[in-house]
Amino acid sequence: MFKNFFKLKENNTNVKTELIAGLTTFMTMAYIIALNPNLLVGFVHTEAPLNQLWNGVFMATCIASAIGMFAMAFLANKPFAMAPGMGLNSFFASVVANITLITGTAYLESFQAALCIILIEGILFVILSVLNIREKIVDAIPLGVRLGIAPAIGLMLMNIGLGSNAGVGGGTFYVMRDFFGSLTAKFASDNMGDAYPEMVLTVATMFIGLFVIVVLAQKGVKASVLLGMLVASVINWIGQAIFLDRNPFANITPDAFIPPVKDMAETTLFKFNFTVFAQIGWFTIITLIVTFCIIDMFDTIGTLVGTASRAGMLDKDGKMPNMKEALLADAIGTVVGSATGTSTVTTFVESASGVEAGGRTGLTALTTGVLFLLCIFISPIAAVIPPAATSAALIYVGVLMITGLKNVHFDDIYETVPVALMLIAMPVSGSIGHAIGIGLISYTVIKLFTGKGKDVSVLTYILSAIFLIKFFLVV
Repeated sequence: MFKNFFKLKENNTNVKTELIAGLTTFMTMAYIIALNPNLLVGFVHTEAPLNQLWNGVFMATCIASAIGMFAMAFLANKPFAMAPGMGLNSFFASVVANITLITGTAYLESFQAALCIILIEGILFVILSVLNIREKIVDAIPLGVRLGIAPAIGLMLMNIGLGSNAGVGGGTFYVMRDFFGSLTAKFASDNMGDAYPEMVLTVATMFIGLFVIVVLAQKGVKASVLLGMLVASVINWIGQAIFLDRNPFANITPDAFIPPVKDMAETTLFKFNFTVFAQIGWFTIITLIVTFCIIDMFDTIGTLVGTASRAGMLDKDGKMPNMKEALLADAIGTVVGSATGTSTVTTFVESASGVEAGGRTGLTALTTGVLFLLCIFISPIAAVIPPAATSAALIYVGVLMITGLKNVHFDDIYETVPVALMLIAMPVSGSIGHAIGIGLISYTVIKLFTGKGKDVSVLTYILSAIFLIKFFLVV
């Protein structure tokens, strides 16, 4: 059944490879299951109703991500995974905090009002996807800018692996900047105290995992990424037990496996608070919707184009087949996310890890989606995957995606400048959308002022203008 429905033979893959790819993608992005409710509700959520809200967002994260991936699997037959987008969830949390100040309502009511914004955004994206408008926006991105998306994503993945995902410390390229940079072992030990051994363990297991992945990949092992993460996980667990005197499986208790369905039903499930939403003010509402739309649209477009490029899914014109369906699946994920209780659901850049493991069809996305749904019941098990293990995979995939620079025509200044700026902007800003915006603006400006403005399409001019407004006028 799977072979025919997902066209495995036509895509040069098989069931085993797709299942391994789906598991690999899941392991690299399972962190979002706990991190998303932490970001949206706060790490301190012991008092009701915030503890109930945290549980509601946890459930919504699993359910909305799974349904989005099911849509990706059955509508687009693509191996891309979805979940509440990083950056967008932090922005959503700040919006909720501002709504509490503007309206004077409690955090829960403000949260439910902010979900109305996500609902409207999702419905707009469904309409734009059905009308092929989002696909036309993809086509309006110049080929040179499109060629630079995958390498820039590669740098961003490396930054995530070497930075915020690395654990202790965090920040832009943290491991390379601080651990191997200005911090000497003695200085770090004296100033970090008990945190220093954990940092050493994290960095050591991360690089061991990376080298295991590289060696296995060179030997032709298709499950190299997954096996490398498993080796890194085991080493990290042993290190925690021996050097940190910590039980990595302490949170695996019988009570932790009971899904908090009641809490979601009472706090987030279809809990749209249009009364408080109307108190925000229409100008603010429109500004917020436009901001969410711009960031989400270009984050998704960039992830789809960049990852598809690495997987060889683009045609000779740099276009991805079934782009409309993939964008529609993304929009469906956002609508479901708003209905269940989470911020914008978008295509995850970690999908690249599954693609690198051999995932080529919707069976990969389906596998990852099923695992996310199961996390309602087995979240404590997913939580024991150490950040060091996922960092190893992200760094490896990032390195491979950087090789896409060989397709960029560096003797053409109209490609070189946008790509160079994107390479810097994406890992530093942490936003695929913002980096594409900078690439579009630089391409348009250089073409216009060198007398080649006619080469730029009308839609590209419009997109560049929208990003200029977003960067300089929308706060």
